[in-house]
Amino acid sequence: MSDRFTTRILHVATGSSETVADLTRDCERFLAEVADGRDGLLNVFVPHATAGVAIIETGAGSDDDLLAALRDLLPADDRWRHRHGSPGHGRDHVLPAVVPPHATLPVVGGRLELGTWQSVCLVDTNKDNPDRRVRLSFLG
Repeated sequence: MSDRFTTRILHVATGSSETVADLTRDCERFLAEVADGRDGLLNVFVPHATAGVAIIETGAGSDDDLLAALRDLLPADDRWRHRHGSPGHGRDHVLPAVVPPHATLPVVGGRLELGTWQSVCLVDTNKDNPDRRVRLSFLG
C-alpha cells in the first residue's frame, strides 16, 4: 500500500446501551503516526448497518441531546418491519440514513482540522451489538 494512503481498524466496545463514543483522540493518534505533517483527508467509516459517524460537540450535553433526538425521531417500538433482535431494533437499521456511517475530514499539516467544539463520534443505538469496528483512512 502506498504511503499516500494508509488505513487502520479501531475496535470500539460500545456496551449494551445507546452511546456516542468520542473517537477524536484515536483519529489524532492515527494521524500523528501516518500523516507525517502532510495535508490530506481523513475518512472515518463504520462498516455496520446500525451505526453512524457524527461530528458534534461532546461533554456539554449535545451527545445526550443527539441520543434523545434519535429516540424521538426513531422510537424503539413495534412500528418497524425489520423485526429481528431486541424490540424496536428495526430503528437501528434506519439510523445510518440519519447519521451516515462515514465522515471525511480535512487534515492540514498532519493535524485534523476541526472547529473548536467539534469531535468525531461513533453513534450507536444498537444494544444487540456491543463491539464495533471503525476504519480510519488517510489519503495525503
